[in-house]
Amino acid sequence: MAYLRLNLGCGARHLDDYLNVDKFGKPDLRLDLETFPYPWDDNSVAEIEMCHVLEHLGQQTEVYLKIIQELYRICKPGAKVHIVVPHHRSDRFFHDPTHVRAITPVGLSMFSKRLNQEWQANGKAFTLLGLYLNVDFELMHVSYTPSEIWCERYPENAFDMELLLKESAIYNNLIKDVDITLMAVK
Repeated sequence: MAYLRLNLGCGARHLDDYLNVDKFGKPDLRLDLETFPYPWDDNSVAEIEMCHVLEHLGQQTEVYLKIIQELYRICKPGAKVHIVVPHHRSDRFFHDPTHVRAITPVGLSMFSKRLNQEWQANGKAFTLLGLYLNVDFELMHVSYTPSEIWCERYPENAFDMELLLKESAIYNNLIKDVDITLMAVK
């Protein structure tokens, strides 16, 4: 069986061997990602690319959660969802009036049933979204793109991620983008 590879919210960034999908421009398929259900079968998608897309979707919490449920529904077991977003403490996030939601690795980890069960067992005060929504995404990879400000401030330590994360907990605009990969657990 051939599985789909989707480039959701592709804009002008069309990827070969993907179905390029967007509400605007000239995609292979024109689709509003806030309209449900998505036109793909359950368990039919092997990979999803969402580069600078998710922060534009789901201003209302119910819509955002439905997007996550739809992504999960269409993903085959083990499917990868690759997400790139502006860092939530970056002016790049705040300057764009179409950015409606900050996307963070911790926020996306709330869709992991494994973590939800650990948090529940340990009395942690995280929202158990994986259990509540019956979705299960494991956070497989997180990386950060340092900003120009960071590279100017610490040229000799520009790629010291431990220092970057420590400093970015205090200062804004040190991280430009966050690159996240999720895997659908089914």
